[in-house]
Amino acid sequence: MDDASLYLEEGEKVGIIGINGTGKSTLLKIIAGLEEPDAGKVILANNHVVSYLPQTPQFDPEETVINSVVKACGGHDEYGSHESDAKTMLTKLGITDFDQKCGELSGGQKKRLALVAVLMAPCDILVLDEPTNHLDSEMSEWLEEYLRAFRKTLVMVTHDRYFLDSVCRRIVEIDKGHIYSYDANYSGFLSLKAQREQSMLASERKRQSILRKEIAWIQRGARARSTKQKAHIQRYEALRDMDAPEFDGQVEISSVSSRLGKTIVELKAISKAYGDKVLIKDFTYLFLKGDRIGFVGPNGCGKTTLMKMIDSRVRPDAGEIVIGQTVKIGYYTQEIEENEAAGVAYMNPNDKVIDYIRNVAEYVRTEDGQVSASAMLERFLFTADQQYSPIAKLSGGEKRRLNLLRVLMGAPNVLILDEPTNDLDIKTLQILEDYLDNYQGVVITVSHDRYFLDRVVRRIFAFEGDGVLRQYEGGYTDYENRKQEEGTASEDAEATHRSDRVDKAGRDGNAGTATTASTNAKTTWTHEKKLKFTYNEQKEYDTIDEVIAKLEQEIADIDTDMAKNATNSAKLIELSQLKEQKENDLEHKMERWVYLNELAERIAAQ
Repeated sequence: MDDASLYLEEGEKVGIIGINGTGKSTLLKIIAGLEEPDAGKVILANNHVVSYLPQTPQFDPEETVINSVVKACGGHDEYGSHESDAKTMLTKLGITDFDQKCGELSGGQKKRLALVAVLMAPCDILVLDEPTNHLDSEMSEWLEEYLRAFRKTLVMVTHDRYFLDSVCRRIVEIDKGHIYSYDANYSGFLSLKAQREQSMLASERKRQSILRKEIAWIQRGARARSTKQKAHIQRYEALRDMDAPEFDGQVEISSVSSRLGKTIVELKAISKAYGDKVLIKDFTYLFLKGDRIGFVGPNGCGKTTLMKMIDSRVRPDAGEIVIGQTVKIGYYTQEIEENEAAGVAYMNPNDKVIDYIRNVAEYVRTEDGQVSASAMLERFLFTADQQYSPIAKLSGGEKRRLNLLRVLMGAPNVLILDEPTNDLDIKTLQILEDYLDNYQGVVITVSHDRYFLDRVVRRIFAFEGDGVLRQYEGGYTDYENRKQEEGTASEDAEATHRSDRVDKAGRDGNAGTATTASTNAKTTWTHEKKLKFTYNEQKEYDTIDEVIAKLEQEIADIDTDMAKNATNSAKLIELSQLKEQKENDLEHKMERWVYLNELAERIAAQ
């Protein structure tokens, strides 16, 4: 950060974003008082307490889970209320062995334990660094509701775009050492940032225009050394020395994959259990070309185990897994390993960044031809200096980005992405999503990021307990809507059953009571499903006016061409066929326009 300022008001909910390595976590540590700035002041209101959730929390390995939380609350729990509340919250986040030692917890469990500790601790300012990492979708939704109801000041870093949209009312962006504040949620920020960049470009064009005129004046030479002319020269030099606006680099990656044969991955009646816990039971699925599959479910249900079975790292207890001869799997793991025993997943902190990539391939063939490891690193926002620096100097998010590049450099045709959104910045996620749009292979992903699932997958398998995996078509929103519809249908059926019992009671001589109970039953058990756009509908709604305008212009251009070619019968036939096709496209788009606008009005009226 360079001469950066940030002000927080009481009760604000602020989301901090920026590409990895720009200083988001550093800013949080400065707010929390854990790091000092090189210059400038940090002013905190008197008696205000800051509670901080780090990216990688540390606990006393011998301390029990429940004692760690009670300590965070100040250590005094005379009436046991802290312990009771802590157990409720821990259970919400999937931790039920309250006497387990912290040293026995996984990294994800430690992060959830730290989240409970920080939420339970009394504070005036809550500072959270990646709070949604290691939370499943249900936990994320619970935390979302909790923070929306939170009355104190909240500052957080997260890459979960739906979460930012729902919780935050101000977005703070760290960009090129400067801090920009936008009074909006994430959707509003996108629009306001585009306006800011357009304004910066306009200012730069104006500066360059003035500079050209001033340079011409300087080149003519000043005949007299008047004060006025000296001031003119000083204005020119000030304009000349101004920094031009800088914009984010783009993670540019052409689609990289190998040829894929007919047989890809076939899972035939596979089962897996650890002790009495059944993770997967009699699951069958044959992956096809172009598949975009997402697996969802609570933490510990077996999603990562299934990914490891597909990658032949874990064997099923029963069933068969067939991998095609041409299949080349690229596995982007949930955790970056710094243990040499991890093999291909090993990331030695002492290795140079470029060597980590060259160990996979010196060159990779893309749509743009042969591209070197160094050039690919540049596309992934690693500067020349960074490429020859040790991996240890990278931030957590930069390591994840580097690991993603290493996987893609192997040119896989089956890509397994296990929690790809953890620690990747939003810019990298957007480019990864665009890359997957054009990727020719199969994508299999485990993710709790609802936006990513909506954006990437076309079919979801949900772990629904006792080893059962159930198939749902569409993205996450489609899956969620289907679950709500089924829940509503189940509740309506129960309400009908209750109503029938009550009506029978009325017929047996207690009609007044029966009528009241029946009404209450219907009130309790029925509700209207909330309408919302799916991701694809929202995308279509945002662009359909431009598409229609383009089609209308194309038809007008065809009419002009037909007039020019009135004597050329062959050309006229060709143009007539093209016009008919465009008119059919236009008619279809107009029908979609009517449907989408009616749906938008119904959503707005809810």
